[in-house]
Amino acid sequence: MAEAGTLHDAFIDELRDAYDAEKQLTKALAKLAKAATNPKLRDAFETHLEETQRQITRLEQVFESLDEKVRGKHCDGIAGIIEEGKSVMEENFDNTTMDACLIAAGQRAEHYEMAAYGTLVAWAQTMGHTDAARLLQQTLDEEKAADKKLSGLAEGGINKGAANAAHAEDDEELVGAGSARKNSKSGRR
Repeated sequence: MAEAGTLHDAFIDELRDAYDAEKQLTKALAKLAKAATNPKLRDAFETHLEETQRQITRLEQVFESLDEKVRGKHCDGIAGIIEEGKSVMEENFDNTTMDACLIAAGQRAEHYEMAAYGTLVAWAQTMGHTDAARLLQQTLDEEKAADKKLSGLAEGGINKGAANAAHAEDDEELVGAGSARKNSKSGRR
């Protein structure tokens, strides 16, 4: 019978998962930036791509501090979130709506990462891995800041612009329907 794993084993497994997730996200963030039409949104994705590359280096430092081999383990969770993001990018939305959807896709990834890094920080602290905890906390703080930046862009006009575009289409339909009603009424006279 195999020996039961420990919290340290789970921690290393989760680190490998996070490492792979960050590697996958470097490709996805570049695609999100390219798809964004709002310059501030494009800049936010490009800035976070640079942060993600530093986060990969930071994770490598965590592995080294623990005398563990730097290695990723395929992260199915982030792969699914990235796949959802790709599906959105294939939709035929107006530019502002696409930007709103790109923000949603980005925030799904950020929330996934915040959950993972929150756990990693807590476990590192509990096991006394202070260097690892400090490095992981830096990444957690960056993920929270990226999420806040995306929320600010969404709430700062992108969502409203997308809503206005949607309602403009509704208004056109109502105007068209109203004209048809007027014409049918005038035809009765």
